[in-house]
Amino acid sequence: MDDGAVLAGVQEVVDQYAGIPAGGAAIGPETDLYAAGMTSFASVEVMLGLEERFGITFPQNLIQRETFLTMSAMATAVTKIRDQS
Repeated sequence: MDDGAVLAGVQEVVDQYAGIPAGGAAIGPETDLYAAGMTSFASVEVMLGLEERFGITFPQNLIQRETFLTMSAMATAVTKIRDQS
């Protein structure tokens, strides 16, 4: 799966779980999702959605605000986890 497909998958999960009024399609890959309205509770939902969507498990060291700050950061984390599997 290439980087574009990973980012598209992340956007789908953000659209479904982040609770951002504008939705993932209305924000860019580098937009601060917390500033756009995502709560810390919603970020857990996003993490679980990403795990299900990509068949991964986030390691403890990546469960931090910075990992879920932007769609780009999430795509990077997903790719890193998949590459290590």
